Amino acid sequence: MMRAARSFGQGAMVVDLALYLARLGWSGVMIGGVLTAGGLLAGSLALFVGPASDRLRRRPFLVGNEILTVLCGLTAFLTREPMLLVPAIVLASFGRGANGSAGPFTPAEQAWLALLVPPQDRGRVYSLNVAVGFFGMGTGALLAALPGLIPDPLLGYRLLFLVPALGSAFNLFLLARTHEPSRSRIRRERAERARREPPHSKRARVRRRRENRHLARLVALNAVNGFAIGLIGPLMPYWFHLRFGVGPAAIAPAMAVVFAITAVASLLAGRLSARIGLVNSVVRLRIIGFVLLLLLPLVPWYSLAAVIYILRSAANRSSVGARQAVVVSLVDDERRGFAVSLNAASFVIPQALGPTLGGYFLDAGLLVLPFYIAALLQGSYIWGYWRAFRGLEAQTASATT
Repeated sequence: MMRAARSFGQGAMVVDLALYLARLGWSGVMIGGVLTAGGLLAGSLALFVGPASDRLRRRPFLVGNEILTVLCGLTAFLTREPMLLVPAIVLASFGRGANGSAGPFTPAEQAWLALLVPPQDRGRVYSLNVAVGFFGMGTGALLAALPGLIPDPLLGYRLLFLVPALGSAFNLFLLARTHEPSRSRIRRERAERARREPPHSKRARVRRRRENRHLARLVALNAVNGFAIGLIGPLMPYWFHLRFGVGPAAIAPAMAVVFAITAVASLLAGRLSARIGLVNSVVRLRIIGFVLLLLLPLVPWYSLAAVIYILRSAANRSSVGARQAVVVSLVDDERRGFAVSLNAASFVIPQALGPTLGGYFLDAGLLVLPFYIAALLQGSYIWGYWRAFRGLEAQTASATT
């Protein structure tokens, strides 16, 4: 329910934020710059949140995220003065399309969820969790058509900032009624594991070295993938506007279909991961997305480009749940928040660098080049991901046994 509540506002923002800023007279570089700043802040915070939530509790971080989003949404609704609007966008990570996640506080939430879900069910449960977010983003993307349907488009854009604020206010109510497992229980479980496998035993040292190797590979791969996605992903509505001359009334329905189909694809990806494994399902889905990425900038009509974009996004994004399940399976519970933080930061910070460069390309009229740079990087990511983690599930099953 919390993920769904966040996702409505995120779906509206991912469609209309860039269009709103362009309407205010911002350049592509300026729009990309504020998205870059939001991503860098989110990635930096994520590095702190995960390890801190491992030592403390998860709930306070999520409460902080929801309060921050409420305040930023109200600020962006009330003013379009850059001195106030920019901090609101940056602090709340508006426009980044987080699929209902808690932004930089996601490590605390994902580690909490992992504590409740057995390893064999994580592919299905995390895919379901992601699917809920995509369904909500689809609904939010439909709301993004509002500025094109009312006489005062600027008022329509500003009203949309109330959607994430209301969603986060509802989440504060949910958090007040949600019980986190006690730290004493977690400490008892860790003590029992330490009794069975002392931290300085040879087996523990071997396991820790294996975990560290996996995390190092994850960081390198995420950096490649994040930068590739950042080049084009956050600026796609702006690219559609420049390439085909369309506005929110045409873009919003296409984005809504993207998220709806991706939600269904995420559910199917959960079943696929149960049949062929987490890593194989990620690789196959991303190969489909890679091929469609090559085709997207070449088509001459908006309707065909929208269809290709819908299919590409569904293939790429439906693998999110499986990738999250891979991350939380790389380490034991006492380092799970750290692993999720490292995963988030190593993706978000390179992703944040992409929009500024992408905005520069778009301002220069280079509407095709960013796609092929992204395709080269994503092809490298797919190959590297398969090479790095193809034996992970066998190792996890052996460790569990």
